[in-house]
Amino acid sequence: MTHLPLAPTLAALLALAAALPAHAEKTVLNVYTALEIDQLKAYQESFNKSYPDIEIKWTRDSTGIVTAKLLAEKAKPVADVVMGVAASSMVVFDREGMLQPYAPANLKAIQPRFRAAGAAPAWVGMDVWGAAICYNVAEAQKLGLPRIESWKDLLKPEFKGKVVMPNPNSSGTGFLDVSAWLQIFGEQGGWQFMDKLHDNVAVYTHSGSKPCVLAGNGEFPVGISFEYRANAVRSKGAPIDVIFPKEGLGWDLEAIAIVKGTPRLDAAQKLADWASTREANELYAKNFAITAIPGISTRLKYVPTDYEQRLVKNDFSWMAKNRDTILAEWQKRYAAKSEPKK
Repeated sequence: MTHLPLAPTLAALLALAAALPAHAEKTVLNVYTALEIDQLKAYQESFNKSYPDIEIKWTRDSTGIVTAKLLAEKAKPVADVVMGVAASSMVVFDREGMLQPYAPANLKAIQPRFRAAGAAPAWVGMDVWGAAICYNVAEAQKLGLPRIESWKDLLKPEFKGKVVMPNPNSSGTGFLDVSAWLQIFGEQGGWQFMDKLHDNVAVYTHSGSKPCVLAGNGEFPVGISFEYRANAVRSKGAPIDVIFPKEGLGWDLEAIAIVKGTPRLDAAQKLADWASTREANELYAKNFAITAIPGISTRLKYVPTDYEQRLVKNDFSWMAKNRDTILAEWQKRYAAKSEPKK
């Protein structure tokens, strides 16, 4: 059989098609995060609706562990982006020259106090997370424990061995608690408070969520945790009261930043752009009472409407500058009651 030659145009098109890959390869973006596992899916799905060609590879752990990992990798970074990590840690990274300043597309909508300074900030805030106590009322009634209204109520002898809180060396929630107590009570008064609290602590966990989960399960009556997890545990029917101590609440910002030197800068900038959109902030508002864009936050059932007014006056620069000293002193005094690391 004689084969007629293909028309030149069609032949060229077929040759071009054969040369192309079957599908365009996705850019894989390495993102270090301390976001809760139950938040990641919704955030990733929303981002991928706008940027389906970028695959996020999450490396997730508690804030202190993520912070230590990033500092250890400073000379040879693995992460492209740091997302959902405390602003107090971001200040440390910025001082170490580890962050690539960038102005996301929606920067003007972000509250100035929830971002780093400058036209191209080193980091941009996402939402606020702050302290809360999960108090198992069923267990408290069984044990005849008193009502809790203040941090100092936790020092009462009835609570000996009944309190669980996060280790600040591994948990951002633990660090915001400790740094707040030092700011509320003063340096001397803060350590005196923690010395007495230590007498009543059964164990220090490596997760900020775990104390509330333990309290919700009735394993311990009191768990020092944060408002997102407290609201979630209470919403699922656990017999807990969510307590916001009257002296004030420690808090920090979940923030996003680009790691300097990333070979995937364009993809990293797209994630930073998305993280500062109204759509992203509306997702954050499902979990947190305060978002970086004002006027978005929704009412969380077990978080008071005046929550923002209950936050202590916080100094991120002070927290970052004194971080190592505070953590070393805490470790020396209290680490004996910390749960074993996995």
